[in-house]
Amino acid sequence: MGSGKVTSTVSSMVKGKHVTVAGLGVSGVPAAKVLHGLGAHVTVVNDGADERARAQAAELEALGVTVRLGDGATLPEGTDLIVTAPGWKPDKPLFTAAREAGLEIWGDVELAWRLRGPDAAPWLCVTGTNGKTTTVQMLASMLHAAGLRTAAVGNIGVSLLDAVLGEERYDVLAVELSSYQLHWAPSLRAHSAAVLNLAPDHLDWHGSMEAYAADKGRVYEGNRVACVYNAADKATEELVRAADVEEGCRAIGFTLGTPAPSQLGVVDGILVDRAFVADRHKNAQELAEVTDVNPPAPHNIANALAAAALARAFGVPPTAVRDGLRDFTPDAHRIALVGDLDGVAYVDDSKATNTHAAEASLAAYDSIVWIAGGLAKGATFDELVAKSAKRLRGVVLIGADRALIRDALARHAPEVPVVDLDRTDTGAMLAAVREARRLAITGDTVLLAPACASMDMFANYNKRGDAFAEAVRELGAGA
Repeated sequence: MGSGKVTSTVSSMVKGKHVTVAGLGVSGVPAAKVLHGLGAHVTVVNDGADERARAQAAELEALGVTVRLGDGATLPEGTDLIVTAPGWKPDKPLFTAAREAGLEIWGDVELAWRLRGPDAAPWLCVTGTNGKTTTVQMLASMLHAAGLRTAAVGNIGVSLLDAVLGEERYDVLAVELSSYQLHWAPSLRAHSAAVLNLAPDHLDWHGSMEAYAADKGRVYEGNRVACVYNAADKATEELVRAADVEEGCRAIGFTLGTPAPSQLGVVDGILVDRAFVADRHKNAQELAEVTDVNPPAPHNIANALAAAALARAFGVPPTAVRDGLRDFTPDAHRIALVGDLDGVAYVDDSKATNTHAAEASLAAYDSIVWIAGGLAKGATFDELVAKSAKRLRGVVLIGADRALIRDALARHAPEVPVVDLDRTDTGAMLAAVREARRLAITGDTVLLAPACASMDMFANYNKRGDAFAEAVRELGAGA
């Protein structure tokens, strides 16, 4: 990783300073290496001391970085600055001590932002409870279709530090940001940004819905061109109203209905722009057809509109929006059709790990056999079930907290058949798909949209989706 783009101001800010990096992992290790390369005296502290942590520690210690495993609570003596992994909670004793000492605390995004050179690519940022990764990938596809040098980076898995300090030069970056990352990035000032939606999530980390929303809203601070909000989610619009932006920055809405001026929306199956056109009170620009969105589920059309709004804010022409959508292929386990057996579609949306995501997934189909359950993470399911009840042909429940969904079904959809599989082993997925097949009739969709985390049964949502797809294949082969 090169550092030729780093400004002398930032280099002098950390050179010779004692910087404590909180946490190893995918963000801590690169941050420690960058800071060490800039001449800082780096100490990494980490709560855990497992095999992976020891291997990462050995790698850093070989460079001359000090690593303290199993002690993430104590502030190292002489610390001038803390750079934290995004997942570390603000109430940790280490941060309390740092604040009492008057120290700044940066996240990896803040570090990357400050390390940008004078000719750095502008950032188009996306956050929200659900849909971030898909929207950022759609945006990057549109930017690429416009001939721009770009990359999808941030919480999507590609390090912002790599993008900022690497040898490749970009015209613009499509940046996915989590609420954790935004909490620790007070200096971030995007070209344009979008908050896709807001629903309760990670409240154990943030402490309250208000704090969670406020951290999401940080993405709008200092925006230069456009603050993109969801017209169907008033909380996102309120975040725009509360933001301190540059003079001339515009509020741009997106809607699944007919757009008002300064909005993007849908008219007769066409995605249209009434924001970045001449005389937007009278005119609209056609961007793409709904059928250009893959898949054309309502929440995915909303993602496409948000991506289009950011692309248009950056000057991308309508043809590139269309071509970018046509070229886009969604990641696995995001409302992906994995098979069709006897006229029944089998759809994997294992990424729907909370109720908000599951609600959007369920809204995409008319008659559903729903496979749900897992770790609820403190969620309740009454609202989800009440909104989705009329679409349910049947439900198959798996996982540790399935009783919470079963009870909500008894209250709000008592007529819907429910199969409660009392098992949390990985083999339960094959049994669940068999039961779903028994309940389904021609024209139905068997939908894995668990509304829960996966770790009670699977290593992650990817493994859960893989198990679903494998079970469908087994049934198709006559198992």
